[in-house]
Amino acid sequence: MTQKQDTVTILAIESSCDDTAAAVIKDSKILANIVASQTLHSEYGGVIPELAGRAHQQYILPVVQQALQKADINLNDLDAIAYTRGPGLMGSLLVGSHFAKGLAIALNKPTIGIHHLEAHVAAHYLQDQLPEFPFLCLLVSGGHTQILLVKDFLNMEIIGSTKDDAAGEAFDKTAKMLGLPYPGGPLVDQLAELGNANAFSFPKSKMEAYDYSFSGLKTSLLYFLKKQKETDPNFIESRLNDICASMRSTIVESLLSQFEKAAIDLNIKTVGIAGGVSANKLLRKEFEKMAQKHQWRSMIPAFEYCTDNAAMIAIAGHYKFINNELGSLNDLPFAR
Repeated sequence: MTQKQDTVTILAIESSCDDTAAAVIKDSKILANIVASQTLHSEYGGVIPELAGRAHQQYILPVVQQALQKADINLNDLDAIAYTRGPGLMGSLLVGSHFAKGLAIALNKPTIGIHHLEAHVAAHYLQDQLPEFPFLCLLVSGGHTQILLVKDFLNMEIIGSTKDDAAGEAFDKTAKMLGLPYPGGPLVDQLAELGNANAFSFPKSKMEAYDYSFSGLKTSLLYFLKKQKETDPNFIESRLNDICASMRSTIVESLLSQFEKAAIDLNIKTVGIAGGVSANKLLRKEFEKMAQKHQWRSMIPAFEYCTDNAAMIAIAGHYKFINNELGSLNDLPFAR
């Protein structure tokens, strides 16, 4: 399959972590994409699963109603309801899946459980020009870092992944060590724009094949900061931008070096990035530069489709529906 089929109207629900989202897709075009973000976790320095689940219960009905209203779609117009089945926080997933199944029962419509990471890859199908298969995708998020060989809309293979921490976690832990508020990854990116990426040198892991490792980088930063503060208690405050820039540069270089190797080895001519970390300014810039160097076609989703959203669930659900890959009310959510 190389082009879209316009046949269905789907309501999609995303509730894998701390964003409650709903989208409506018709004829493979997004009519509405609503996201309600939970700000209550900032005071705790990270997402509290129990609080996230309760917030989803509060937000999910208004978010769905707003999406349907914006799309000018009635419930009876729906052909199916797609939802994030996993991975994610179990309590959060249960809220979204139970809501989707309850609505499906009331409307006598099928459900479609969507793998959250596959949906991030599917965000590329929301662009005006569809990718040419096969293409290579670098998936970078708070919990996952993977290189995927995408063979078709519903067929992808993991050829590389992190052996410990994800790139997004490395950014967030960097922020935490620097005393930045949650969510810290975007703040590191913002402050790095003002710093010197060559100010400090941090080690880059050397993994076999196309895999990654970021735990050593976090440990290196921890001991680096400890040593510097022994002689200068105000070191972090005085060099904050430079630290952020140097760490960001190290993470991005590590990500792209393995990815570039994989694309060359597999003779891939179309490449893409996806996931929350794909919103990182330096990663997007260097990814484009790498693609231009090799004359590869590059695909980067719009910012609104990089972080958790329901539009990516909707487009993944679209292709599953037209391929008759429907779910069951007995399908259980999964955390990993």
